[in-house]
Amino acid sequence: MITTILISIFILGYLAIAFEASLKLNKAAAALLTGVLCWTIYILQSPSSNTVSKELFEHLGEIASILFFLLGAMTIVELIDSHNGFEIITQKITTTSKKRLLFIVTGITFLLSALLDNLTTAIVMTSLCGKILSEKEDRLWFAGMIVIAANAGGAWSPLGDVTTTMLWIGGQITALNIIRELILPSFVACVLPLILMSRKFKGKKIISSPSKERSLKDKKESNIILFAGIVLLISVPAFKTITHLPPFMGMLGALSIMWIINSMIHKKKEGVYAERYTVAKALQRIDTPSILFFLGILLAVAALQSYGILKTAATYLSNSLHNDYLIGIALGILSSIVDNVPLVAAAQGMYDLSTYPTDHPFWEFLALTTGTGGSAIIIGSAAGVAVMGIEQINFIWYLKKISWLAIIGFIAGIIVFLLEDGVLF
Repeated sequence: MITTILISIFILGYLAIAFEASLKLNKAAAALLTGVLCWTIYILQSPSSNTVSKELFEHLGEIASILFFLLGAMTIVELIDSHNGFEIITQKITTTSKKRLLFIVTGITFLLSALLDNLTTAIVMTSLCGKILSEKEDRLWFAGMIVIAANAGGAWSPLGDVTTTMLWIGGQITALNIIRELILPSFVACVLPLILMSRKFKGKKIISSPSKERSLKDKKESNIILFAGIVLLISVPAFKTITHLPPFMGMLGALSIMWIINSMIHKKKEGVYAERYTVAKALQRIDTPSILFFLGILLAVAALQSYGILKTAATYLSNSLHNDYLIGIALGILSSIVDNVPLVAAAQGMYDLSTYPTDHPFWEFLALTTGTGGSAIIIGSAAGVAVMGIEQINFIWYLKKISWLAIIGFIAGIIVFLLEDGVLF
């Protein structure tokens, strides 16, 4: 009975998240309520409230490490953006060919999402295309490709996708190994849809508008912040490897150094001009609802894990599919229907490191399938949901125009991974 209630609450929460646009309810509210209700039901039926509270705080420690990591990363990215650091990249885009622009935007998205994160990169690149492209239809197609590229780019980097970060923080994967194993499958999952979509824009031209002139001092500050931010973000995996401290410690250290650099640059400035560049201002601009969304959904998954539902699901999948890769594909397909964050969290709860040790192909395959699979439907990833909001993409339009491209990339990436792993010959 309790199992049915918990699963029902979880499903209803997911439906509220999936149809947030129709319900006009932010997904963070639905996720938080789902998490609270799941733990409330769990503790009310438990004979020992102290045991449940202890389990909750244990899970909260793991969840907090992810949220602090995201908080630090998003703040650094906001600092770069407030200093117009990304213009250094976008100003290099001078082509008038829509097809060439699609290749450039996709390439930048794929690389940036691995260095920063796919959510922020998708937001930045979609906003960029909104300034370059005047036709709504063109922006929608570019936005669809950005979702595919951002999710594919995020899959092979411990910094690029929340789910890959979760696996890295949880000890299921190591940074260098996930890069080595997934960069080629992720690249194929991105490039094949790109080639197919690019035929739509063959021979079509765009009219680019000139960028605003900025002083040499402003450009110098932008260069410093961009360079420092990128170096500090990339150094986080190295910090974990050397110190063996959790990644969020490295990210918080990077944020503190960035804070100091930013303060030194603007120490002689005063008033409103100085305030717009402060870390406090950057903290106000970060996507707080997304952080609360992750908190709520991870709490809900933790409740199912503590109650034993995920272990039961793991047993069912293992008995039904009898194959690591089929399980990974099944979870990847599910990630196109629901957000991949709870799916990976569920997998972490279902399969411990004694079943699949660190850097086992299962975890690598899971990062690939849940990362790229989320592109098949617009609400299947955080990047997709963000882009959907920016360009007001219709769910059905994406399903008809973009989903088949994402699915082709998803299948191609899986085939490449299986070939690399020696499964297909």
